[in-house]
Amino acid sequence: MMKKLFLLACLAIFGLSSCLGQFAKVQNGDLLFVGLPLDYTIFEDTTMESAIAASTGKNNHINYIHVAILEVDQAGQIWIIDATIKHGVDRHPLDTFLSDFTLKDGSYPILDVKRLKKNQDAALYVENAKKYCGRGYDIYFLPDNNEKYCSELVRDAYITPAGKHLFNEKPMNFKSKDGTFPPYWVQLFGLINQPIPQGLPGTNPNAMSKEKVLKEVGSLNVKPQ
Repeated sequence: MMKKLFLLACLAIFGLSSCLGQFAKVQNGDLLFVGLPLDYTIFEDTTMESAIAASTGKNNHINYIHVAILEVDQAGQIWIIDATIKHGVDRHPLDTFLSDFTLKDGSYPILDVKRLKKNQDAALYVENAKKYCGRGYDIYFLPDNNEKYCSELVRDAYITPAGKHLFNEKPMNFKSKDGTFPPYWVQLFGLINQPIPQGLPGTNPNAMSKEKVLKEVGSLNVKPQ
């Protein structure tokens, strides 16, 4: 049952190398936000993606359901550092990320890149993130434990040399607009025998995408071939 709840739909994709030119504008330390339209219905109602969308989506046209850190190495190769249920906290090539997030209809979700307005310490933040690789995914969504969920990893990695967090925490919301908890959260926290951490301090991709320290870079229109 736990495995079924956590399984992400993945499809094999081909011709990725021909798509990489779309990513030429990214820089080391940029953030990649994965979004779905508000009316997206391909996922079943009991996935984390739909639960995040129901709980954190506001009155805009996109729900961000994941955030990842972009690393551009000295050879120009693009890597992803992020926290997912499938990999835990991990650093992997871009094509692995694209494969993992391919939707059931074979398309990609919305991929928006945002950059720090002051990014002189971007390389430091990337190195901070790497230190968390190997840790598990934080299915408890609790602060200050040993594991990380996606936006928690970003917040804990993006700390200035003076020790200041660039991204804020706020009380977490797991409820839908009608005030009820989506079935996914009820099932998940029931299985791990933990209360839903409603109101505890935390982060989410939607709120993080609106932080004033970030600026828009653009959307990546990458298509499987």
